[in-house]
Amino acid sequence: MKPNFTQKVTNWGNFPVVEKEMRSEDSFKRIKEFVLSHNEVIARGNGRCYGDASLGETIFSTKKLNKFISFDRLNGIIECESGVLLSDVLEISVPQGYFLYVTPGTKFISVGGAIASDVHGKNHHAEGCFSEYVTEFKLMTENGDIITCSREENSDKFWATIGGMGLTGIILTVKFKLKNIESAYIRQESIKAENLDEIFRLFEESESWTYTVAWIDCLQKGKNLGRSILMRGEHAFQHELPQNLAKQPLRLKKKFQPTVPFYFPGFVLNALTVKIFNLLYFKKQAKKEVKTFIDYETFFYPLDAITDWNKIYGKSGFIQYQMVIPKEAGKEGMKQILETIAASGNGSFLAVLKLFGKNNPEAYNSFPFEGYTLALDFKVNSKLKKLVEKLDDIVQQFGGRIYLTKDSMSKSSLTNYLKNIQSSKFVSLQHKRIINNNS
Repeated sequence: MKPNFTQKVTNWGNFPVVEKEMRSEDSFKRIKEFVLSHNEVIARGNGRCYGDASLGETIFSTKKLNKFISFDRLNGIIECESGVLLSDVLEISVPQGYFLYVTPGTKFISVGGAIASDVHGKNHHAEGCFSEYVTEFKLMTENGDIITCSREENSDKFWATIGGMGLTGIILTVKFKLKNIESAYIRQESIKAENLDEIFRLFEESESWTYTVAWIDCLQKGKNLGRSILMRGEHAFQHELPQNLAKQPLRLKKKFQPTVPFYFPGFVLNALTVKIFNLLYFKKQAKKEVKTFIDYETFFYPLDAITDWNKIYGKSGFIQYQMVIPKEAGKEGMKQILETIAASGNGSFLAVLKLFGKNNPEAYNSFPFEGYTLALDFKVNSKLKKLVEKLDDIVQQFGGRIYLTKDSMSKSSLTNYLKNIQSSKFVSLQHKRIINNNS
């Protein structure tokens, strides 16, 4: 009798929750046996995406593929298994004077997941996506073969896998480049903007900065629509740092890390509490502009400082809705999106605006293209689906795109850029949802 590996599985948003078979192995031989013995498989990293990506009838967890293979300290090239987390990479690379070229808003994603989602960060306009710095990876295909994929070798599989949401096979190992840094600190400028016109002007004025991101109060209306705070930053040189930081520029002090111990009751998050939070967040910066040095964890990963922060949204969970609007229509598109959200009363604690640069046409499954992207967290409730449908219509109207890594609710017509992927047995629930909605 075969053992039952069925268990409840969900990603970071705690929505949806499925009961499926999930296995984890650290032997390539046993992974091959697993793939060959199942009709449908999808790989899953650390489960830190928000939607139904990496959920399927049969899930292979890469958590046991967590070993480093090599670190070329002279050239800043690292090779590791696909289940290694970005936090693991940072732990060994930052003290050596290296940092990730591209990182999303959490360091607790796997390297394989970074490729499958082709993650972006606050520097897409300057340095592109994660894939720009991947030199090669090993991929297990549906027949159990292991192939090396790079720009020169099996390039068709290389580019199909970049942003391919795991539908081409299981990524086993990855080799990628790191960037040189002199310190673990960021020189940051934080500037308040009273409305949408001002924040878009600030983004245009800040395009020469490597990192730019804005928090937006998405419940504001009228003349205050788009009220926000822009944060822009650069990796600090050692000679720039205050004396107390310059002594050990690549070392960070350990911090107290609070934990959310239980799921918040459903009534805690509502339009009023979100409005109060947004007001306090905007008011906490008393001056129009503040210049400071902050450590990279505070700049890149503010939410990682709180363990299990996703429980704040309660047991019903939440979704993160992220779209990109072409640059020339960015302001008008965001205006309509923010007006729709404000009218709905479904406020978002986290509303983050970023600027994307030109996309790499070879990475045809990658989400970003030149324009403005907005990411919003919404608690799951009975009214949310209707709001998502309205937002989808606006995004489609402006020729925008939805980020599949965070999608669990959007209309399939917005995800047609996945059509170039020829999926075989590597199938996710998300992929089935898209196919069913299109048929």
